[in-house]
Amino acid sequence: MIDEVTRVAAFCAGEKGGNPAGVWIGSTWPEAAQMQAVAAQVNYSETVFAVRADNGWRVRYFSPESEVPFCGHATIALGAVLALQQGDGVFPLTTNHVSITVQGTRTADGVAASLQSPPTSSAPVPQTLIDEALVLFGYTAADLDPRLAPALANGGAGHLIIPLNSRAALAAMRYDLDAGRMLMLREGFATIALVHAGSAQRFHARNPFASGGVYEDPATGAAAAALAGYLRDADWPHGGAIDIVQGEDMGVPCHLHVDIGPEPGSSVQVSGSARLIG
Repeated sequence: MIDEVTRVAAFCAGEKGGNPAGVWIGSTWPEAAQMQAVAAQVNYSETVFAVRADNGWRVRYFSPESEVPFCGHATIALGAVLALQQGDGVFPLTTNHVSITVQGTRTADGVAASLQSPPTSSAPVPQTLIDEALVLFGYTAADLDPRLAPALANGGAGHLIIPLNSRAALAAMRYDLDAGRMLMLREGFATIALVHAGSAQRFHARNPFASGGVYEDPATGAAAAALAGYLRDADWPHGGAIDIVQGEDMGVPCHLHVDIGPEPGSSVQVSGSARLIG
């Protein structure tokens, strides 16, 4: 199976960066243990497995340590591979929990893809959890952005969003992997999204992914969807779209674009470019 995995960098910043994902497409499902073993061998933050079903594809996502409900950058990678194999199109996908779509388009520079996320939602964070997260990352309440409260947000997977008041605070992010894993698994977080609003429509982000055994994810489409839904709920002046720069502090620049419709709770569209690895 490992030889059947296509490696793709999703959400590239031009010809650089991008978050690598594995893409496996087959005619029948392997055992879950096999998929988990392949994801561990590939050793990217996620590998997506897809099997033809009805008029679309049934998909499952695995990190090196566990199955995850949804992964944005692996979905973008899958859309790119499907476009290269079958031509440009919109491909219906069914995850373990919801039906979504991904559109793949071949371009002069490579491949672009856009996913239509699951529905979004957000809620306030208990103060005790905010305090625990600040201690984990070595922050204090003075590092928080007073314009945006921390939030519990979902765009296909659960995330804790912590808005910071400076780019320097974001760059200083450090934490203990085991302590982060315990917190994220206990609370059901896919990642913790640390973000800084450089402007109303441009955000910088870092996403610890300790729940999947990964210290930091260079581009996180699911968290981008969750953030966008939260900004809509918070009446943030996003103007209908935001851009997210991620991975810079890892030396892996990534760019995510999110279009945000006006209807509360509706899905958002997360877009980016992709390139094959090797």
